[in-house]
Amino acid sequence: MNKTDRLLAIILELQRKGIQRAEDLASTFETSVRTIYRDVQALSEAGVPVIGAPGQGYSLMEGYFLPPVSFTAEEAVTLLIGIDFVEQLFDADYRNKAGTGRSKIDAVLPESVRLESLRIREGMKILTQSRKINKTNAEMLGNLREAIQGKRKVRMIYAKVTPHAQEDPRMTREIDPYGLVFVNGGWMLIAFCQVRQGLRHFRVSRIQSLELMDETFIVADDFKLHAYKPADERNVHVRVLIRSDLAAKVKDKPYYYTELMEDQADGLLVTLRVNDPEEVLDWVLGWGSGAVVLEPEILKQRVRREVEEMLKRY
Repeated sequence: MNKTDRLLAIILELQRKGIQRAEDLASTFETSVRTIYRDVQALSEAGVPVIGAPGQGYSLMEGYFLPPVSFTAEEAVTLLIGIDFVEQLFDADYRNKAGTGRSKIDAVLPESVRLESLRIREGMKILTQSRKINKTNAEMLGNLREAIQGKRKVRMIYAKVTPHAQEDPRMTREIDPYGLVFVNGGWMLIAFCQVRQGLRHFRVSRIQSLELMDETFIVADDFKLHAYKPADERNVHVRVLIRSDLAAKVKDKPYYYTELMEDQADGLLVTLRVNDPEEVLDWVLGWGSGAVVLEPEILKQRVRREVEEMLKRY
């Protein structure tokens, strides 16, 4: 980053974060504290009202604002690609805001930059797994966003994937919705479950209905969505041998729980790590005779029973 770009970036950093120490700015821009001192002096001489408070850091005079409307073609492309993502995978409210945002960006770009950004974007495209979020999930996403922002409790009916025998696959839960995470092509809700009395993950696509309650909740003091990492409780190893002619397909689209893939003389050995072997039953069956479960024994038996049931139906 050259000096001119760094000076502008320092203004935007102070504008966005408020008081910043010289050490913080030096770390952000990967330069020395001495260089930051010189940069601040240069900004002051140029008329930018930077205030230095001993022992606290630098800040901008209250009321000073520099609108960041000067984009390079690459910066404009980055923003527009982000808008493409929002238009495909967010609810209607955000999709509309994305459209107006695109218009505003186009309006402030010089013609030369706009044409250059258009040329760059012609060589890139976002295609999500399902192309666009469907209407039902989009409405669900909008309601959950409202609940998260308003800290309102939610009552929902959630569909389990692998219910036990004689058990209704639908369950009613009351939850405190903490946040939404987009992972592996779908939206995941992180919430405190009143039944389980702990944090749980719920796929938005499996929520069959939900109701926003009038009762509100308080987010746990130690919860920060962007720092949150779920506990890894996948302690069961599943080993599956994939026929050689299918190995390339498996490598192209590795299963979410894949831990290791090993090429062998008789095929591709795939090791998965799961909570419950039942989770991978559909994946194994999807490869037909091209997949053989080596372990655990309980999954081998489960596959055998499923195949026997299939034979009865044919």
